[in-house]
Amino acid sequence: MVFESDAVETVARLMALSARTAPKARGIDVIKTMIVVGDERSVLAQAMREYGERHNAGFFIRDAGNVAASDACLLIGSLLADAVGLDCGACGYATCAEMLDAQRERGMQPTPFGGPNCVVRMADLGIAVGSAVKTASIHNVDNRVMYTAGVGALALGWLEGCGVAYGIPLRASGKDIFFDRTR
Repeated sequence: MVFESDAVETVARLMALSARTAPKARGIDVIKTMIVVGDERSVLAQAMREYGERHNAGFFIRDAGNVAASDACLLIGSLLADAVGLDCGACGYATCAEMLDAQRERGMQPTPFGGPNCVVRMADLGIAVGSAVKTASIHNVDNRVMYTAGVGALALGWLEGCGVAYGIPLRASGKDIFFDRTR
């Protein structure tokens, strides 16, 4: 139904707003968002399927079906080349400068996400994702946080500058498409 899909797109915008205004360490915004609708959903789903086939990861293919059947998908990523500056060591490096140097040395890697990452910035990303799904829940839009959709988005070059991303496909229907999933 068109009006329900339109409502879901509106909720996706509100979710992006929730992610943007979620608390972030030192008040510095490192979050990027993108709303995927229409034909872009098929592009994202195909990237997820291809990744799943290449890596023998069936859950990517399963999740691609959910993205393709969704009304919209909100992508939320965190910029890679950023650190809070606390030198806390939680990333595995003694200083933030060492971690950022390791990112540059590693360059483009064959892993789904870039790294190393500032642990505090990853917490910021988690809070942003949590704020977004809270907004979906308030508006009764079915959703599921998907690592796989974030991997697909980054593989497509979406969310430029981000090293880690998640996708949140959204659907309004009589039955939650994210509930009875195989595998």
